Amino acid sequence: MIARPLLLASLLGLLAPPATPGRAMKKTPEEGPLTAKRMKATQGKLEPVSGGRLRIEEPKVRAVVSSSEGPRAQALAAGVERDTRVAELRFTYLGATREQKPLQSGELRRQVGLKLRARDGCNVVYVMWRLEPKAGLVVSMKHNPGMSRSDDCGNGGYQTVKPRSKEAVPGMEPGSSHILRAELQGAELKVQVDGRSVWEGVLPAEALTFDGPVGLRTDNGRFDVELLSTP
Repeated sequence: MIARPLLLASLLGLLAPPATPGRAMKKTPEEGPLTAKRMKATQGKLEPVSGGRLRIEEPKVRAVVSSSEGPRAQALAAGVERDTRVAELRFTYLGATREQKPLQSGELRRQVGLKLRARDGCNVVYVMWRLEPKAGLVVSMKHNPGMSRSDDCGNGGYQTVKPRSKEAVPGMEPGSSHILRAELQGAELKVQVDGRSVWEGVLPAEALTFDGPVGLRTDNGRFDVELLSTP
């Protein structure tokens, strides 16, 4: 026979409203593993706005977390590091930038995304949410051994990573807020958009031969952003 306190607890549990799926709860350093990160722009500007967020108004912005906060920046040519890293970009889309600039390939693209294992401008893993000209979620690796400056490698060394599974991403309207989350364990990468899985796959072996902090990248879009990641 169930004791009255246990029965009451069971009934209250059944009556409690279910957790809202999708959106991750904001964590403080004391409450959980995800903490907000200070970033430094390597291209373009990040302007502080209310709520601790940063505003992006320029057509090309690249940024990484401060070196003191990022993961170990060292070569990992021997073996695979099995720790789990999580990066989460919380942002509000504000529309297109006034000025539009093409990529080095000449394509005019609007997108926002995460940089993972960002050693430098020539060796980095990208998780990009593309808005235009064709919407979708794309994971790519840029790998140029012996190079570190974007002026040296240009748009060379890019490789699109084929997913094991992939889902369509939602549309993005000005004023809408979203969460782009990447979980990386060794070479296994999982990506979520607004709490829903949209991409799973394995990074190429070359992606584990370099390491660095997380960061963000935007092209031709205006955003209010906040970047959180595991310590």
